[in-house]
Amino acid sequence: MRPPVAVITGASSGIGEAYARDLARRGRDLVLIARRLERLEAIADELRARHGVGVRTAQLDLADHAGRAAAIAEIDRIGHPPEVLVLNAGFGSYGALADLPARREADMVELNCLGVLELMRHALPGMRAEGHGALVVVSSAAAWQPVPFMSTYAATKAFELALADGVREELRGTGVVVVSVLPGPVRTEFGAASGLPGGAGDPLPYRTSEEVVEATWRALARGRGRVTVGPLAVLARLAAVMVPRSLVLAVTRIAGRRTLRRVEAQSRRLPADRART
Repeated sequence: MRPPVAVITGASSGIGEAYARDLARRGRDLVLIARRLERLEAIADELRARHGVGVRTAQLDLADHAGRAAAIAEIDRIGHPPEVLVLNAGFGSYGALADLPARREADMVELNCLGVLELMRHALPGMRAEGHGALVVVSSAAAWQPVPFMSTYAATKAFELALADGVREELRGTGVVVVSVLPGPVRTEFGAASGLPGGAGDPLPYRTSEEVVEATWRALARGRGRVTVGPLAVLARLAAVMVPRSLVLAVTRIAGRRTLRRVEAQSRRLPADRART
């Protein structure tokens, strides 16, 4: 009997690491993909020792075409379709688009959009032929509407949500399920990597990575195609359908300017190659 295998992108920290730990606990062999090999190997060694599962790691940057091609090859190395494919790798930025590094914004589109599209497209035919499997797309509460000062990020997350919604309907009745995960603020490295302020005095209602994972499995068990995690995520979804977009944009613009002033007051500058999962 073939062992069930889960493939997770962005697996070196945060939500991706939480998926890896939970799936290993459930007895799944793993393929972990991320940019930081040392972090991946440390996680892999721990999971092998603790749960007795097989874990393969791949140091790849999915913002690069060659990295995406190598990730596809890693999926093929399994020898059969993955039971679970978690598309979690991504990063964001904060600031006015005119002031942000152009190359980094383009890399964000490649990773958050093409990284999801190309790996999904490659894995789905085999999963469909097998008649089972789960595709988890980790999007964001930002997917529900434009977000001033995170304009590119919100646009990429809206792409992910629309793509997953469409593919879910295409796969209805095949045995392959698709769930979009739309968390609000989560305690990970994402905020610092995106240039957002944080630390003491941060009023946001954060959730944990483990809560995101638990919510994912509950949604799959109940046949739900979307799951929001945290009160801000629920509020964003409600606002998208109940509040005029012009009002939502006005509120988010004001809040965004206040956050930008906090960023500037803390003299936070975005490094050219900040860590991302």
